[in-house]
Amino acid sequence: MPVVYGLDWAVHLISRGQIKRRRSGVKTWLWLGVLLGAVSGFLARAAELKEAEDLFLSGNYSQCADVAAQMVRHRPASEDWQVLLSQALLASGKYTEAYNAMTNAVEENSWSIRLQWQARQVYLCNGLTDLANEVIDRVLQHVNNQPSTYRDAESLVVFGQAALLKGADPKLVLDSVLDPARKADPTSREPYLASGQLALDKHDFALAAKRFEEGLKQLPDDPDLRLGLARAYAPSDAALMADALEKALDRNSNHVGSLLLLVDRSIDAEDYPETERLLDRINAVNPWEPDAWAYRAVVAHLKHQPDDELAARQKALKFWTNNPRVDFLIGQKLSQNYRFTEGAAHQRQALAFDADYLPAKAQLAQDLLRLGDESEGWQLADQVQKQDGYDVEMFNLTTLHDTMTKFATLTNDDFIVRMAVHEVAVYGDQVLELLERARSNLCAKYAFEVKRPTFVEIFPDQKDFAVRTFGMPGNPGYLGVCFGTLVTANSPAAHPGHPVNWQSVLYHEFCHVVTLQKTRNKMPRWLSEGISVYEESQANPTWGQRMTPRYREMVLGGDLTPISKLSGAFMAPPTPMHLQFAYYESSLVVEFLVQKFGLDQVKAILTDLGKGEEINQTIAAHTAPLENLEKDFAAFVRQRAEQLAPGLDWEKPKLEDLMAGSVNSMLGIRPPVDIKPSGGSGGSGESQPRSRKPSSDAEAETKVAAGTWTSLHPTNYYALLEQGKSLVQEKRFELAKEPLRRLVELYPTQTGSDSAYALLAAADRGLGDTNAERQVLTQFAQQDDEANEAFLRLAELSVSADDWPAVVLNAQRSLAVDPLVSAPYRFLAQASRHSGDPLQAIQANRALLELDPSNPAEVHFELAQALHRTGDPGALRQVLQALEEAPRYRKALQLLVQIHDAPRQKTSDAGPPNEAKP
Repeated sequence: MPVVYGLDWAVHLISRGQIKRRRSGVKTWLWLGVLLGAVSGFLARAAELKEAEDLFLSGNYSQCADVAAQMVRHRPASEDWQVLLSQALLASGKYTEAYNAMTNAVEENSWSIRLQWQARQVYLCNGLTDLANEVIDRVLQHVNNQPSTYRDAESLVVFGQAALLKGADPKLVLDSVLDPARKADPTSREPYLASGQLALDKHDFALAAKRFEEGLKQLPDDPDLRLGLARAYAPSDAALMADALEKALDRNSNHVGSLLLLVDRSIDAEDYPETERLLDRINAVNPWEPDAWAYRAVVAHLKHQPDDELAARQKALKFWTNNPRVDFLIGQKLSQNYRFTEGAAHQRQALAFDADYLPAKAQLAQDLLRLGDESEGWQLADQVQKQDGYDVEMFNLTTLHDTMTKFATLTNDDFIVRMAVHEVAVYGDQVLELLERARSNLCAKYAFEVKRPTFVEIFPDQKDFAVRTFGMPGNPGYLGVCFGTLVTANSPAAHPGHPVNWQSVLYHEFCHVVTLQKTRNKMPRWLSEGISVYEESQANPTWGQRMTPRYREMVLGGDLTPISKLSGAFMAPPTPMHLQFAYYESSLVVEFLVQKFGLDQVKAILTDLGKGEEINQTIAAHTAPLENLEKDFAAFVRQRAEQLAPGLDWEKPKLEDLMAGSVNSMLGIRPPVDIKPSGGSGGSGESQPRSRKPSSDAEAETKVAAGTWTSLHPTNYYALLEQGKSLVQEKRFELAKEPLRRLVELYPTQTGSDSAYALLAAADRGLGDTNAERQVLTQFAQQDDEANEAFLRLAELSVSADDWPAVVLNAQRSLAVDPLVSAPYRFLAQASRHSGDPLQAIQANRALLELDPSNPAEVHFELAQALHRTGDPGALRQVLQALEEAPRYRKALQLLVQIHDAPRQKTSDAGPPNEAKP
């Protein structure tokens, strides 16, 4: 049976256990006689092998190779020692020596598919791809001819890996070969490594973590299993990844795979000195490690050192001159640093080396989609998915494509906006208007013209946004991402219950479009984010971020990151708040540079970055030496923190001040519930604690203790806020107003649903004092761009006061938070009736019709009236729809008569054709 056609047959038989091991041919009595004599020798040899394997796993590769070479000379037919010798030589970068040793080994052990598979790795390291491909066919032929011979765990793993390279279904191999191998010998590391790596290759990170964890239960000191676990956690949990890497390197400080993962992360953090140090460690172990030289090429590219980049790539390809992984890795890392054009070029080179190299094809698909070359990008994604149905990332992407084909598209000369059909009809025009305003402002400000249309994709489902942006669902904290020519964003429908100002998000992201294109994507993350957050606050004082009590505490507590290290603050923050603080600090750096040196110097920095200049040197050239700059910036931020409500006492209550059970209640603080790492304004995000009344003597004593502490700290922020909260919750509104008014007076810039403004407005409302409530809410709305409840309440109060400009203002504020609810449009329609603004009435009523109004006949009628006032013939259709809903609608019938008579009235008014009018 031919090898290719026999794959599924062999896999099937092995999985069903229908292939039985061949009889050895040795008589039973002879076997029993030999057995006892062999046991002692076998145990001794096993102990020797175990000691040598421990040398390998601990990173003593040279010593391991020496021991293995000596044992091979005495036992040339031992596959275990031959494999170990080859692995130790390869780990040390001795590729030629490994090839020479393997040539003899294969001749002595032609029956061993384990050794054949190790030979394949040796051939590849030496660039002998034809020999490596022959091994695949030879392994499969062995198994097809004598399947029962290869039922041990290690041989099953080899068979499964060979079958995968010949196109066998990955899920079938995983379930029918690798899982049985794992169960057949739970102490063998190979099945765990193979199945975990297969899951990693297919972006099935949950399964990968499960397999590596199972392996570590059996082999807790195995550094390769630890590395696999770190890779499985890398996309989702930086802390668990770091823990796994630390344990791997504790076991083997020369573990190249673990060091390479640290290199990858340090490049993302733009910590190039640390990257070079790690790469030097790797080269001391293996001077020819291709991945290490590929990473050196990446660093050289990012530092604009083309000669060093070329030299590093050539060294990566020294032994295997057409290794597709080298250009794939270089390109992937460049793309992760937003160099999509250069990244795509490397993927094309990788595919020129090997047209079937799926990782490069998949990465090229992502690159092209982010560059706006959608036709080829989606085509490649579809090809990869059809070739590999198990690849989770490509499956998600092609499924998303099916969803996006149902989106509606808005276009003009500058933007191509894709949104859900329903959302386009409701607020698509608002999106285009906001984007055009951002383009007009920012292109002029930064003296850069965006020459090609910008793609903007807005997703009502957060999972779809994540797949489009990151390739996998997850990352729920992100609101928007810019790739240079493509912006992806969540729509307000994607985060119900968590108000977000979508206008500030899109403004933030388009600022990235300008700065990334101006620098040709050659700017550090902190500067890119810092400018975008800074420009939000310049466009609207309520947008962006500002100093908060938590930020004040972090600044004064020593959490400030030096400017030269700021990109690293985005990589593995200890808490979501630290990530949010990284955005805020970055914006403060930009504000500091603009104030001290002027915007022109910031623009000059961007220009130099576009030429490939290094960031720290560029900043120093246009401002001041970095050491002095960091010192002055730290003083600037500290002053900003100390100026936050200086009349307040910021001391936090200590544990001994209150009974243990009420500390959290007294503090009244929780971590933010709405962290927005992509930018956008962020309120304090504090959650209001539950109201509790004393139900025991202990709780009563706690209240007394709290009251005592508060009386001793009459201007303490935390005490005043807690006092106000408690009194509002207890509906003692008049008493609540005193501490809350004091907070508003001393800290007028506070934001968030738990701020003193919101609580004071609630107290005024409880007392029925709508004038005071409106006054407080007006102040609140001037501070917080996401206080949607306040906006709607203000609009309602303004209607009662016949203040129609205020109604319009607050309805528009509300639409910037949630344009998918009817209330703000109803307010706008109502205001338009009093102002006589037909265009506003048309927009509001069209939106209302998309939002399933409770009285559609009235909305159709209102729309018909507005259209008729502008002379739009669409008025007839709207009035007929109103009558279809309510046939006896008198006002609609009257309007229908007016519309019908309008043409005759105009003709009558015109007079005879040539008659002069007075």
